[in-house]
Amino acid sequence: MNKLITLLFLILSLGCSNQQTGEEDRIIKHLESQLDYAVKNAELLATSELISPRTSENGKLKLVKTRDWTSGFFSGNLWMMYELTGDEKWKETALKFTLPLEQEKWNGNTHDMGFKMYCSFGQAIKYTDNPEYREILIQSAKTLSTRFNPVVGCIRSWDHNSDKWDYPVIIDNMMNLELLLWAAKETGNENFKEIAIKHAETTIKNHFRDNYSSYHVIDYNPQTGEVQHKNTHQGYADESAWSRGQAWGLYGFTMLYRETGNDEFLGQAERIADFILSQPGIKQGEIPYWDFDAPGIPEEPLDASAGAIIASALFELSTFSDKQREYVSVARNLLATLSTDKFLAPVGENEGFLLKHSTGHKPHDSEIDEPLVYADYYFLEAIIRNRALKTKDE
Repeated sequence: MNKLITLLFLILSLGCSNQQTGEEDRIIKHLESQLDYAVKNAELLATSELISPRTSENGKLKLVKTRDWTSGFFSGNLWMMYELTGDEKWKETALKFTLPLEQEKWNGNTHDMGFKMYCSFGQAIKYTDNPEYREILIQSAKTLSTRFNPVVGCIRSWDHNSDKWDYPVIIDNMMNLELLLWAAKETGNENFKEIAIKHAETTIKNHFRDNYSSYHVIDYNPQTGEVQHKNTHQGYADESAWSRGQAWGLYGFTMLYRETGNDEFLGQAERIADFILSQPGIKQGEIPYWDFDAPGIPEEPLDASAGAIIASALFELSTFSDKQREYVSVARNLLATLSTDKFLAPVGENEGFLLKHSTGHKPHDSEIDEPLVYADYYFLEAIIRNRALKTKDE
């Protein structure tokens, strides 16, 4: 049987019995070999400024600077491979790609501090006892908190496109709140937690439609806090459901419940999940198109990153919800699909990225049907979360 097809049966069977241990080891070995190839690729092309793989562009690996919002994911992938294998070489390699990001702790020009710093140093601190990493993360949280406007009740997302928006807040920003909540626990500074909770509450109020799909961008008046525009910048249309945006919301509110125990956030996560699971094919494990409302379905591009984020979020949400069985079933179906040869790259191909067929920004004609480093990140996280559920059930 084709090796990659065998991986399908692996994912479907994870959590069923100990007899599948060999199959689980096989998929991890496959991913480890591909990440080995990715590291060699990156090391060949890396410069003093371009350090982290992001995607493939014109058939070549594209590296980005530390200030890019995706710069923390590759090191995060390496940390997760260390968790999956226990091999010290992955710890050493992960540090090599993590440490250059330290300078970003002072970068107050972006809301993406969580993506960059918590996906890298936040992973590092799980496996090391270096107090310097703790201080880097705390400073990163302080820097992120400077972008909070108490009148609006949200952290500002973008500083660009001032001709379009006065104070834009994007659904993706939910993903950066985990850094603040971590810092609140570490320091005892409740201001970090208060900012995160207020941002989430304001997002519930203004980002979601009656069916619990979300807009991408809400533009506020920074002086009054009033909503001025509701847009879906990276989706098909303002009123459409951009699939990765729905995934960010699901993941973000699940995480907020884990960190706060606030039932409002659990309810929001479950309602977002209901919307996502109502989309054709999702329950059966079909990977989302880039926008659930794109007019050319089934000829539209897929977004494996959205599928991976949804799978990872559902695994975690299942641990809090009465709908555990349904959420785990859907998450495992999505993992099974991502593990077929349609999506999982053979070793030595795809510029070293694990997954194929993601979509970054279709309206901007950017990163369409390409690998994306954050698709790999949430794919690996989903595997780890699935393994944790399996261990718990044994």
